Amino acid sequence: MSEFKKALAKSELELGKGKVVEMDGNQIAVFNVDGQFCAVDNTCPHRGGPLGEGELSGKTVTCPLHGWEFDVCSGAYMHDPNEKLKIYEVKTEGEDVLVSI
Repeated sequence: MSEFKKALAKSELELGKGKVVEMDGNQIAVFNVDGQFCAVDNTCPHRGGPLGEGELSGKTVTCPLHGWEFDVCSGAYMHDPNEKLKIYEVKTEGEDVLVSI
């Protein structure tokens, strides 16, 4: 059964940025999309690129290795909605960002 665990403090992640956190052995990319926090698997399915290090524009992150683009809130690949990243449920409590693991 999954449970919410603290990933980071809100203050650790600027608007329009992403950060990689390790939780229970999982590399998770957490993004701040205009104050809404979204979390996806950090590994691009194309060649394993680190999505948390990619450029974020709106809700779209671009993989730094080969340019694949994903919606960080839905996990959808922008060029084929059937290709998706694993997404994680996120909530905030006070100053903390919690991710369901």
